[in-house]
Amino acid sequence: MDAQTLFYIIIGILSFEFLLERTLSYLNYSWYSKPIPKVVSDVYDAAEYDRSQEYKKTNFRFGTISATVSFVATLMFLFLDGFAIVDAWARSVADHDILVAIVFFGIIAIAGELISLPFSYFGTFVIEERFGFNKTTKKTFIIDKIKGWLLTAVLGGGLLAIVILCYQWAGDDFWWYVWILVFVISLLMNMFYARLFVPLFNKQVPLEEGPLKHKISDYAATVGFQLDKIFVIDGSKRSTKANAYFSGFGSEKRVTLYDTLIDKLTHEEIVAVLAHEVGHYKKKHIIYNLVASTITTGLTLWLFSLFVDSDLLAQALGVTQASFHVGLVAFGLLYAPISRITGLIMSSLSRKFEYQADHYAQKTYAGVPLINALKKLSSSSLSNLTPHPAYVIFHYSHPSLEQRIQAMNG
Repeated sequence: MDAQTLFYIIIGILSFEFLLERTLSYLNYSWYSKPIPKVVSDVYDAAEYDRSQEYKKTNFRFGTISATVSFVATLMFLFLDGFAIVDAWARSVADHDILVAIVFFGIIAIAGELISLPFSYFGTFVIEERFGFNKTTKKTFIIDKIKGWLLTAVLGGGLLAIVILCYQWAGDDFWWYVWILVFVISLLMNMFYARLFVPLFNKQVPLEEGPLKHKISDYAATVGFQLDKIFVIDGSKRSTKANAYFSGFGSEKRVTLYDTLIDKLTHEEIVAVLAHEVGHYKKKHIIYNLVASTITTGLTLWLFSLFVDSDLLAQALGVTQASFHVGLVAFGLLYAPISRITGLIMSSLSRKFEYQADHYAQKTYAGVPLINALKKLSSSSLSNLTPHPAYVIFHYSHPSLEQRIQAMNG
């Protein structure tokens, strides 16, 4: 196989992914007008249902435009030898492999941000604003972006530097060491994400003493779940949408409630939602997900190690000199079909875990308040009640609302 053939294989993969996503989105769009399933017929009144339909259609049109712009920009970049140009720029300002790689990815990241930033702004301040979700100020939006860029530069640049050092030190066996490194980082992120990173963007305060905290503590005691850390996060700072999540292990485990969740749900419904989160912990879903992602990462790194210094991969992107960073980009483009398959497996596993957590909450607390909570959360976020089955398979980490309620009623 020559470099030109490999180049067109990359173009074919990108085109297939784009067409697949647009087809799935259109199929989902075509089901918006399907009759509402009986078990979720009380989620919306007539006016709210019309509003949810318009919200979904608006996002479909917006998603089509933004995805098309991104796809066309990527194709132009490839056909105009963009990676070769960026590689030459990076080598003109740095002569060390690590610095060249950091500059190379930095330029690409900036270019990508310039394309995506207008869409991000429009989505937040036009679409989300129009439908009453946005609470983000322009100041917060800008500060969030700056913080995100800095974190990406520091953490992403640092990780890239360590990976290249491993490659220079261990050669083709570098992937073992990077695999171990990624596992340790994933473990630490699961442990300390809420403590170290969330405060950079949101305020977290302990849930104040009162009926809700007592209800949560009473439930945790009945299932033998030690829960000393219950926090409330200021989600209303950015959106009216509500959420809750569980994080950490051991002494670092905590439950975080969005203030919007507390505003929208009754105490019974909040405890039911937390019972679902406790179910994930009791069923060891966090550990299973960590193991599954670790296996997937190992497979990816091993495959990459087979092609990392390939002249063919570099030449396919128009670059004459093979290097770690160019090989990483080319491999990432070629890996998309495998990533799609592993993503399908992980999503299927996630949906299975959601059913198990629902069942746990139903068994140890009650099903009715959980169902009511899910309906309220779906209504308040104008969720789609009639998603296309194919779209669910490819994109949903949770079963649809209808599927969850039927499973709990079944």
